[in-house]
Amino acid sequence: MKTFISGIQPTGDMTLGSYLGAIKNHVQLADIADTTTYYCVVDLHAITVRQEPQRLRDFTYSVAAWYLAAGLDTSKSTLFVQNHVRAHTELGWILNTFTQVGELERMTQYKDKSKQHKHNVNAGLLTYPVLMAADILLYNTTHVPVGDDQKQHLELTRNVAQRFNGVYGDVFVVPEPMIPKVAARVMDLQDPTSKMSKSQESNGTVYLKDEPAQITKKFKRAVTDNIANVAWDPIEQAGVTNLLSIYCASKGITPEQAVAEFTGKGYGDFKTTIAEAVIAEVAPIQNRYKELMADKAELDAIFKKGAEKASAQAETVLAKVKDVMGFVR
Repeated sequence: MKTFISGIQPTGDMTLGSYLGAIKNHVQLADIADTTTYYCVVDLHAITVRQEPQRLRDFTYSVAAWYLAAGLDTSKSTLFVQNHVRAHTELGWILNTFTQVGELERMTQYKDKSKQHKHNVNAGLLTYPVLMAADILLYNTTHVPVGDDQKQHLELTRNVAQRFNGVYGDVFVVPEPMIPKVAARVMDLQDPTSKMSKSQESNGTVYLKDEPAQITKKFKRAVTDNIANVAWDPIEQAGVTNLLSIYCASKGITPEQAVAEFTGKGYGDFKTTIAEAVIAEVAPIQNRYKELMADKAELDAIFKKGAEKASAQAETVLAKVKDVMGFVR
């Protein structure tokens, strides 16, 4: 039996990168035999950067709605909001005592966000990888679907779990990373060296809510190069490779198949074809998303059910942790 968990922060409108690099893969994981899957809207992680209250509420609903619109079946997967399961913060505090400050200071995202938010370099910004470790370890997780930029955090989780197990025995399952073969990290169409981000506005970001004309316009303006050849080359042709990755993830084909399809074609046709594939992919999802956001009663019911299921599992692991450490019940 394999157990997967992943989370998305409710910090902005969902991007094409979030969908292709995470949500689409997560939905497919739930259909694999002998798997248990948990998906979490990680609102507690989001507040390391100041959030406007109504936007935080709206985006929390939005993340869940995109998951469901993409086809997530809650009879197969548990979808919940992080702050609804109190074991996350409780185990997070305990794991702080098994995490070295130097480990946290070496986190690339901590360094990057400290530069971006110099006015608010708070303790949570430093320690949120520990809360992430708690998110993972509470569910006896065997595999974590991660993008390339999250591998460092998962390695910290593994280190903390092994450190705890070294003191108290085999309490935690030590998880393994699982990285998609394509679209693990969808890059900005205007800057293929930067990740497509939902928290930073850019003309190179495609949002799931974008209309077809907007999507087409953004792809037509996508940065390529002067080589005028469609090839999979992340170093010399980063922009072209990013577009190929998006196309592969949208169509469910390999890079080799995609390159063969565009052999001899110019960049104009290349970009238009990819835009059309993306539009066809997101159109039905957009329709279902609008229905869910128009009446949040269904989302509230799913949150309640998800929190109950997640709490039952999380409290079992937390109780075991407390017992081996000597806490009085």
